[in-house]
Amino acid sequence: MTQKPTILMLGCFDTKGEIFAFLRKCLLAQGAEVIAVNVGVMGSTALFPIEVEANEVCVIAGGNLEAIRSKNDRGNAMEAMGRGAAKVLANLQDQKKFDGVIGMGGGSGTYVTLKAMQELPLGMPKICISTLASKDLSDQIGVKDIVMMPSVVDVAALNSIIKPIIQQAAAAIVAMCGVIIPENATTSKRIAISMFGNTSVCVDHCTDLLEAKGYEVMTFHANGLGGKAMESLTLEGCFSGILDITTTELADELCNGVCSAGPKRLEAATKMGIPQVVVPGCMDMVNFGTLESVPNKYKKRQLYSWVPTVTLMRTNEEENKALGEILANKLNQGLGPTEVLFPEKGLSQIDAEGNVFYNPEVNHILSDSIEKNLNSDIAFINLALHINEKEFAEKAVTTLIELMK
Repeated sequence: MTQKPTILMLGCFDTKGEIFAFLRKCLLAQGAEVIAVNVGVMGSTALFPIEVEANEVCVIAGGNLEAIRSKNDRGNAMEAMGRGAAKVLANLQDQKKFDGVIGMGGGSGTYVTLKAMQELPLGMPKICISTLASKDLSDQIGVKDIVMMPSVVDVAALNSIIKPIIQQAAAAIVAMCGVIIPENATTSKRIAISMFGNTSVCVDHCTDLLEAKGYEVMTFHANGLGGKAMESLTLEGCFSGILDITTTELADELCNGVCSAGPKRLEAATKMGIPQVVVPGCMDMVNFGTLESVPNKYKKRQLYSWVPTVTLMRTNEEENKALGEILANKLNQGLGPTEVLFPEKGLSQIDAEGNVFYNPEVNHILSDSIEKNLNSDIAFINLALHINEKEFAEKAVTTLIELMK
């Protein structure tokens, strides 16, 4: 960041010019410079200079502003402007043109702002003043470090309620830009590891072993958002190795469970060529909410209440065959060294001899499916161990360290 921070101000200046003019004034009063990007499809404003106009945003999205206007389809317009704004911000960020970004709006303005911020790296200050800030925006925010600030009243006109909120937001974004983040000396030894409560014993031991060898370990809860965050950071080049102990999110994606990380889970490390050790941890289960929330087609399956709000379903033969193919096909696209470790005595805490999900026959179907579908250059190692045994964690850590060499 320069001594004088540059803040990118993003919004619909066609209908909210006055309120954005006030935000710009507040940013300038805080000692910042401002780059204004307009995503309003119906026009602009003469209240302040605009560095990137809506037509440019539209063109970079592959569209035409007049054509968008003629369609009279607000949803289509906002989708195009969000896509274009994301590319504009990514291009400007590559040129190091700004230090932080702030936007505001109602439903449309919030959508475009959050869409645009998805292309920015973690650590860059991001604030969105929104009428929707108190709602569940997890799908739009994703895994990005975006600060949501409730506007309380509509983002439509200046009044005695919204003015101090805008002033505070301006002060906050400028102050955030002033934080000096030291360069991490251990970046080359940073490891990502995935976990669940059912694999925490394994992950804790892996973490202790890695930290004892001087590695920095970042743990991601395999609850959907955690997997997405790990994949996103992997694509940003944050890790030198991946210890993917808990790939259960693939099972939730297959069966529409609540912990799906989306269709791209397990693809980032392969795309980036990062060394990885992959374990089918917790693939014995699919996650749902309360027992009542389990889809009707699964009501007669083997279900287990982990806590009152979490119901686990044991994966069956057909699902494990499919999961083996899915996991193997994703890893086959890899550019970097990869090994798969399979714990024959159980994939989770409750998949252990004498416990509720223990089913070695079904696990063998998964093991066989993975091995049959993996490319020959990817090692597949069966271990006569349970996933939470110390020896398994030790093997996983030593294997990853060897791959990283």
